[in-house]
Amino acid sequence: MINETSPYLLQHAHNPVNWKPWNKEVLDQAKTENKLIIISVGYSSCHWCHVMEKESFENDSVAKLMNDNFISIKVDREERPDIDQIYMNAVQLMTGEGGWPLNCIALPNGRPIFGGTYFTKEQWTKALTEISDLYKKNPNKASEYADKLVKGIQESQLIAVNNKDVNFNKTEISVAVKLWKEHLDYKDGGLVGQTKFPMPASLQFLLRYGVQNKDKSIQNFVDNTLTKMADGGMYDAIGGGFSRYSVDANWHIPHFEKMLYDNAQLVGLYSEAYLVSKNELYKKTVYETLNFVERELMASKGAFYSSIDADSKNKEKN
Repeated sequence: MINETSPYLLQHAHNPVNWKPWNKEVLDQAKTENKLIIISVGYSSCHWCHVMEKESFENDSVAKLMNDNFISIKVDREERPDIDQIYMNAVQLMTGEGGWPLNCIALPNGRPIFGGTYFTKEQWTKALTEISDLYKKNPNKASEYADKLVKGIQESQLIAVNNKDVNFNKTEISVAVKLWKEHLDYKDGGLVGQTKFPMPASLQFLLRYGVQNKDKSIQNFVDNTLTKMADGGMYDAIGGGFSRYSVDANWHIPHFEKMLYDNAQLVGLYSEAYLVSKNELYKKTVYETLNFVERELMASKGAFYSSIDADSKNKEKN
């Protein structure tokens, strides 16, 4: 791992877990030794990836359990989005949700049998022990479950061929937006829920729909959401730029990680919103966010960094 170039893999190079990068030799080793595989996926700025590392992957007893019974593979989702997508699909089928860190246990041939996102040390230890025991005592049962899961993944990705003439009309869109409206938070903006994500692509669609269809309720919802985000704690009023999401329903408390792809999309969204409303807040937000990206995420030779870590390396002095 110490010879890898990925910053995420290098973060784990000195863990007591015998992490290996994803490659053919490692996968062949799992088959030769008939060992289950742990595929742990994350990225360098992921807060909960750091938490699980500290609680589990830096723990000697957990590391021994992993090293004795599994081939443990670390994957940087920014380096290998293809692998991330495969096991994300599996975890979403198993649990109904996804995220990072993404932790999946697979048979020696790579077929997944168990997975989830963040696990506490106790949860992770329990899962490793039970699945290891199952595979040793009843490998056929584990294989049968893997077959069913792989079939589910394949079926979820099937796209039926439509040989009928395409007849686009506004009715389907209006019906979809009507259903969508049931989940919109008209008071605080965004979707109803205890955490708020900016979802720039969705807001851009609703902005365009509201203007084209003269739907005042949608236009007001988008304006309210954009104003709440720009005035809330998720937006950095001092340095510019948006954090990844808000951990409360009012946009007050940010999750401090800042992503290039979020801010790039939000610049486009606020620019289009300004064209419609001429709201000076939107214009100010665009300029400040672009300044943030240039100052904090642009490298000296013109390339861009993908994110800023949610966790500070600074330590308080006693």
